[in-house]
Amino acid sequence: MIVMRLFLRASLLAAIATCAAISVAGQSAPATPLRLVAPTGARTIPTVMSGDTELVAFDDLAALFGLTVREDTVAHALTVTANGKTIVLSQNQALASISGRLVSLPAPPVKTNGRWYVPVEFIGRALSVISNVPIELRKSSRLVLQGSIRAPRVVVRHDVGGNQARVTIDVTPRTPHQVQQDGARAIVRFDADLIDLNVTPFQSQGIVLSIAVGEDQKSVVLALGPKFGSLRAADSPSDPDGTRITLDLFTAPDQTAPPSTSTQPGPVPPLPEPVFPAPGIKTIVIDPGHGGDETGAKGAKGTLEKNVTLSVARRLKSSLEARLGARVLLTRVADGAVGPDERAAVANNNKADLFISLHANASLRKSASGAQVFYLNLDQAGEEARQVAQSEGVAMPVFGGGTRDIDVILWEMAQARHIDQSAALAAVVEQQLRTVLPMNPQAVQQAPFRVLVGANMPAVLVEMGYLTNTSQEAQLAGGEFQARIATALTEAIVRFFSAPPPAAPPRAAIPPPAAGTAR
Repeated sequence: MIVMRLFLRASLLAAIATCAAISVAGQSAPATPLRLVAPTGARTIPTVMSGDTELVAFDDLAALFGLTVREDTVAHALTVTANGKTIVLSQNQALASISGRLVSLPAPPVKTNGRWYVPVEFIGRALSVISNVPIELRKSSRLVLQGSIRAPRVVVRHDVGGNQARVTIDVTPRTPHQVQQDGARAIVRFDADLIDLNVTPFQSQGIVLSIAVGEDQKSVVLALGPKFGSLRAADSPSDPDGTRITLDLFTAPDQTAPPSTSTQPGPVPPLPEPVFPAPGIKTIVIDPGHGGDETGAKGAKGTLEKNVTLSVARRLKSSLEARLGARVLLTRVADGAVGPDERAAVANNNKADLFISLHANASLRKSASGAQVFYLNLDQAGEEARQVAQSEGVAMPVFGGGTRDIDVILWEMAQARHIDQSAALAAVVEQQLRTVLPMNPQAVQQAPFRVLVGANMPAVLVEMGYLTNTSQEAQLAGGEFQARIATALTEAIVRFFSAPPPAAPPRAAIPPPAAGTAR
């Protein structure tokens, strides 16, 4: 098993942007509370922000989940006990030990004004392990689900074309539902306790005015506009365990909806039939950069990076599925916020064979142009990082003093084991993009992008062009240019897997973040 020394020197930690101990005293700010939903009702969990880290107080968690928290001043550690199970945390380490199993945290626990705080990810990564009932943290939705709560994720997208609108509703996991029309509303009711709804913003064209969650928290309600005439609904399965509900809404006679001027990603055109199967490729994860409040780069005409990346990702997903027959997952399927560690976690949790993060660039120099491909750079760490990723054990404190060694791979060093493969992938992607796109003079580069750090497979980040360049903004916003990018990336992936570089060392388990936009 690959092992890692915990106490890396400071320069290595800085190079790979790991989380250091933080102080919240005098620097914290209230954040939007989490909403705890349990069979007994709903309650709030207050949180505070310290820099980029969201924290929750241990005493609040103790009151809500029946925890016992004890401080050991000798070992500089904490124990959190519930249901006869114990979590051990060290004041100086971003790790939690649960019966010898290590789980990574964004930052160590900290103490201020007599209260202990821990990153909110502790709820999903550690607290859920010692609980007698399921606990799930959905940080981007501000939800904590406790017990047998049925809360399917419901992602809604609205597209307009000609005299109709299409509302696509992706539901995970598969959940019984009914579609009804009630006067000036269309309602999709789910057999659930609540739904976790994410609606991609859209500009109404008079058929659908708005889309929102119903008062019962179990339904999606479409407010129908004056141009609405009729409705047709259809279901189809979606990967891996979901359902896609497609609502086609047609205009009334003699009503024609004008073309959409929205900058949101539009429908994906049909793609060619598979050319050949690729049985060795199981899963590919595509990461549309940014999302939600993180809009990314913005062009002079208002084109947003988050919309371009999602549109290209959808095209690429369809292209790869048709060409390779592979399982292709997106780290986000709508305009929602996803943290950099969450993006890599999607790839790790699904044992992906490849990870590609899509972005659009920006520069103060308006003439800057061309696509670029990046793979991870460990700066001065270099060969030392590779060696550390296969070196010794970490020392966790033992109560009463002393330490013991535990084998572990740190999340922050996962990509170090795949640098050679990632470099080969970057070269192939650059060569293929060059056949259809303008490339930057520095087309292949290394950089310490956080989104690549935790990926436990070959991984690259693609900057598709510059939104701050007027001509490239027009290209990136267009469907033809986006289709060329998707086609070139598909060809690059085919080439990469047809002649793969030497295999990386066997994968060991990595404690992946379950929650938590940076390149």
